[in-house]
Amino acid sequence: MNNILTIGLLVISNVFMTFAWYGHLKLAENSWFSKLPLIGIIIISWLIAFFEYCFQVPANRIGFEGNGGNFSLLQLKVMQEVITLLVFVVFSSIAFQTQIKLNHLIGFVFLIFAVYFIFKQ
Repeated sequence: MNNILTIGLLVISNVFMTFAWYGHLKLAENSWFSKLPLIGIIIISWLIAFFEYCFQVPANRIGFEGNGGNFSLLQLKVMQEVITLLVFVVFSSIAFQTQIKLNHLIGFVFLIFAVYFIFKQ
């Protein structure tokens, strides 16, 4: 159950992170948002990122083997990076109509291999 909770928290965390990091690029299409100074955009992004930490920190605490979880520190990091990429691909496909090309798919396959080797005992 901790595995599912850890992964779920990481996914939610990464949704907030992706929106904090890249959402302002999409929101710039709105006139009210595009008129904000850079410091305003940074503050808004930090407010969104606060919620990322509200999910990321518990995910790592619950999932880390040193706290009774099932994942090593390296496994948590690699898992987080893969989740970040997956969330970003979905976000960019929806918000920016990004096209996934063959070279992207090949890169994803290599990431799957990375996960395999990191989790291999």
